[in-house]
Amino acid sequence: MAELAPSQLSDLLDRGDEAAIRALFDSLSESDRTHAASRLPTLELGRLLDILGSEAAAGLIEDLPLSQAAAAIEEVEPRAAAEILEALSSDDRADVMAEVYEDDRRAILAAAPVETAREVRALLAYDADTAGGLMRTEYVSLRSGQTVSAAIDQIRRGADAYAGYAIQYLYAVDEQGRLEGVVPLRALLLARGEARLSELMVREPVVFGVEDPLEALAQVFRKQGFLGAPVVDWDGRLVGVVERAAVDDASIDVAESDHMKSLGIASGEELRSMPPMERSRRRLAWLSVNIVLNLFAASVVAAYQDTLQAAIALAVFLPIISDMSGCSGNQAVAVSLRELSLGVVRPSELAHVLSKEAFVGVLNGLALGSMLALLAWAWQGSATLGVVVGLALAVNTLLAVSIGGTTPLVIKRLGWDPALASGPILTTLTDVCGFFLTLQLATSLLL
Repeated sequence: MAELAPSQLSDLLDRGDEAAIRALFDSLSESDRTHAASRLPTLELGRLLDILGSEAAAGLIEDLPLSQAAAAIEEVEPRAAAEILEALSSDDRADVMAEVYEDDRRAILAAAPVETAREVRALLAYDADTAGGLMRTEYVSLRSGQTVSAAIDQIRRGADAYAGYAIQYLYAVDEQGRLEGVVPLRALLLARGEARLSELMVREPVVFGVEDPLEALAQVFRKQGFLGAPVVDWDGRLVGVVERAAVDDASIDVAESDHMKSLGIASGEELRSMPPMERSRRRLAWLSVNIVLNLFAASVVAAYQDTLQAAIALAVFLPIISDMSGCSGNQAVAVSLRELSLGVVRPSELAHVLSKEAFVGVLNGLALGSMLALLAWAWQGSATLGVVVGLALAVNTLLAVSIGGTTPLVIKRLGWDPALASGPILTTLTDVCGFFLTLQLATSLLL
């Protein structure tokens, strides 16, 4: 495979050498294509999509981060963008169009085939993290009264249309399109030609409703081994299929978004191809709040200036106590966010979470506090100093994991975003408590 210098693609785009660009892309592996394209500014990436043509552009769109793909397709002329849209699978179309600005979306869908535009609008009506928002509308439906031979003939006649489908199961429906059962493809191929689909189908398959949330879908796929499941509307009509891979990807996206938010990336996604001012604004949204919150911790230190002057060694241990407690608390936050996303804990289960975290907090607090106490004693030769910092760390670790474990549940119950708000709250409280415990104990025992 060819190696691509970072500036090579930009140079070709500047020269407008379309033949060379297509030849270059053909020589690259899929990962190299994605890497090269993702480094381009949005305007150049839009030009690249236009040059590659609908099929190649659609393949690239599927591999790019969603926000970058949507921004690029906005730079493409609506008719060409509609052709790229047509080459995508139904779920990818909806995902990209959901990120496109409304005016651009309207123009692109107006240029798309009527059926495609109608389908995209229908999928966009569902929340992204529901079965309706995750499903694909490409599936093969048959009548339960058909014979195996007739069903296979029907599939062969539609071979061109079905070529891009991920077919593991066939779906038996009645005259109104209501789901009657699921026929595994293997069972169809191995059955007698005169057998009826009604003899082969699973009559009570696992079925999702269009509004079933991601958490419920993930739980089912963890327990079951199948690769996909049908999705029905409120009248029981088959409207799509949600695949295990789509649910896994969506769960990962949610976890990554929550992690980014917990680190202060307020929008949940940041790419280095974005304009510096936009990236700065996204980060400052959290950092500017955090600096105000840290003033509370600073005020505690200021209130104990005399203690710090009398026992200057405490200044060395304050950041250690704060940092270690914060790390312990963040571990508890991560577990709670994970359990909330999986639906294995509810916002009302504060007592359950608190009891579980408190026990771990006592164990880890005693272990960490003892280590820090011994280090302080060995360094300063003061057993009392060791007791002060060790006890402060032990108690603050207990508080940190208790706060970290329960704060996401409280915030979720209030209707806010626990991934975004838990970090600043935990940091402020653990700093304030850690500084107060250390300095108050020092005031009582050392002075």
